[in-house]
Amino acid sequence: MARILIAEDEPDVLTFVVRALRGAGHEVEGAGDGSDALDALARAGQAGRPHDLLLTDILMPVMDGVSLALLASRNHPALRIMLMTGYSDQRERAHGLEAIIHDILLKPFTLDELVMRVQTVLDGGPD
Repeated sequence: MARILIAEDEPDVLTFVVRALRGAGHEVEGAGDGSDALDALARAGQAGRPHDLLLTDILMPVMDGVSLALLASRNHPALRIMLMTGYSDQRERAHGLEAIIHDILLKPFTLDELVMRVQTVLDGGPD
């Protein structure tokens, strides 16, 4: 079981992802934007219970997923990071971040695809 943080501003998507990953046996926390997610990462680290994976939407208010990924990787170097987006042009924003981004999940995705791709990243791939 992994500790996973989801950053997603669309409540229905956040609920779907949290439920799916909890159903797969993971401990999952949700955040509505990048700033809240960064705070959650810090709190978990200070409590001695760091997250294993951050799954963040790219396009969010307050702090977008790319900015979140950059700050999270700097502050939590062992954290594995995945991005998700519903916009193919947003994938380009992650260009050059291959050293910190382990996968990009395109919306819409199925429950099976989500669970499989998250497990692959947790297992050390695909990079």
